[in-house]
Amino acid sequence: MDMMNIGLVALLCAMTALVANMSASVFHDGIRPILPQLVEGHMTRRDAGSVAFGLSIGFVASVGISFTLSTGLLNPWLLFLPTDILGVMIASRWLAALAGGLWGVLVVTSLSGVNAVLTGLPIDALGALGELGTPVMTAFALFPLLAIFYQFGWKAGAIAAGVVLLSRLLTIQFTSIYPESIQIFVGMVMLVGTAIHKDINDKKNGISPPDMSGMHSLFEERTKRIMKNLPLLAATGSLIAIVANAGIFAGSEVSIYALADAYKLTDPVAQDAALQQVALSEFMRGLGFVPLIATTALATGVYGVVGMTFVFVVGYLAPNIPVAAVLGALTICAEVFLLRKVGHFLEQFPSIRNASDNIRNSMNTLMEFALLIGGVLAVMKMGATTGLTIFSMLFFLNEVMGRPVLKIAAPAVAAILTGILLNVLYVLGLFTV
Repeated sequence: MDMMNIGLVALLCAMTALVANMSASVFHDGIRPILPQLVEGHMTRRDAGSVAFGLSIGFVASVGISFTLSTGLLNPWLLFLPTDILGVMIASRWLAALAGGLWGVLVVTSLSGVNAVLTGLPIDALGALGELGTPVMTAFALFPLLAIFYQFGWKAGAIAAGVVLLSRLLTIQFTSIYPESIQIFVGMVMLVGTAIHKDINDKKNGISPPDMSGMHSLFEERTKRIMKNLPLLAATGSLIAIVANAGIFAGSEVSIYALADAYKLTDPVAQDAALQQVALSEFMRGLGFVPLIATTALATGVYGVVGMTFVFVVGYLAPNIPVAAVLGALTICAEVFLLRKVGHFLEQFPSIRNASDNIRNSMNTLMEFALLIGGVLAVMKMGATTGLTIFSMLFFLNEVMGRPVLKIAAPAVAAILTGILLNVLYVLGLFTV
């Protein structure tokens, strides 16, 4: 990390802490509903900060730290959840921004020390952790299919599975395109098409969507509040796109491992192709979160720090940092201007709105599945069956203890701890490579 990157991350964290302090935007979706109470004086900052801390600390300690240690890339859980807490808890805007900036500096400057310790171990745990991301992209590409199974049953899911598999086989045989990209596209088309078909049939049968007229005035009031904060939101989006373009930041669990692999490629053509694949997957993930982000923004007047997450896509694909800065700001502005239209569209097609829950559940399920397989691959590379034995013990210990480490992060945490224990056993002479 050079000084420019340290400064960029510090500025970004300062900005996200500031907008959280102003109740303009936060990263954690669970915090947004409580902020109107804070703005209206029905909740103290101390109480709101306690809620923010309770909702976020588990993600910071598990997902945020483990993903960064295993990839070397910063992520939103590690940067933005703490700035949510600082921004909500601290009364002064300037102190909140200062605290956020200091957090950014602390995170960035500590990475090199942690990396030096891990790479200096006799058993290369850090290198083996790269295997964590191996199954991620392939598994993630199935999220639209799993969402169809969840929402429309096994018959619709079986038909979709046949079409998705056929699209993969044809893509591999006749093109040089990544088959996962086609799988996601075909799956999303089938999911949206099935949802719209169901809603049209429901209307023909006299089943009307729920009446939302009573919420319209509230939505309008909340939208005006978001528009008032648009300059700060756009500046935040610009900074996020910059750090993503700088190659030091990954936006989600979907892109972080694939990005880490892409940045290791030395062939510029291959790297560009890999980044396009990552961007497409991130874009499809963003589509799945649009209903959640749009509806909660309209209901609370608090936007998401990363918007609808498309700011990550422009950051990955922009040719340089100045272009990324402009596109990041424009992306957030376009999202905010389209917010009400998105809300109106979702009102007309409730099955698409309901599909967002199934999409998120599918993504989480598949990521947990993929990272578990990746964890097994990583520990097998570290210590063969002994590594797998230790990994299994740690993984299931977390399960029986009620999952103090979130399930999506448990494989990464268990793999890191396995690497440390294998090195301890090596030093004690109880294990050899």
